[in-house]
Amino acid sequence: MDGEITTDEVNELLEDDEDICIVDIRSPQEFTHSHIPDSENVPFHELSSRVEELEDEDHIVTVCPHGKASVQAAKLIGTYEGTADARIESMEGGLEKYGMKFGLVRDRDDEDEAEQPESPF
Repeated sequence: MDGEITTDEVNELLEDDEDICIVDIRSPQEFTHSHIPDSENVPFHELSSRVEELEDEDHIVTVCPHGKASVQAAKLIGTYEGTADARIESMEGGLEKYGMKFGLVRDRDDEDEAEQPESPF
């Protein structure tokens, strides 16, 4: 693991279309509810069996709700031989901090279920 990265730095990398792999370690339900655009969902309990999916990545950022579990996820990814050359960081402050500053996207199905109120006219 190469340390932590701030939410501002993550947002800047995304805005600059940098080659970055954001790994969201929450459950699929939490991920569907909201996530950083273009992030991948690899739940923490599946990480050790799916880490090989990350071996061609150059820059990996792990994210979780508050920035604590993502540190452990980044360390775990860093122990995998296939990611030895990758820059691996945990996002400081987590999705809570990122969402408050930059917002998160919701999957389309979620939006469809939450119907818009009808106009009284």
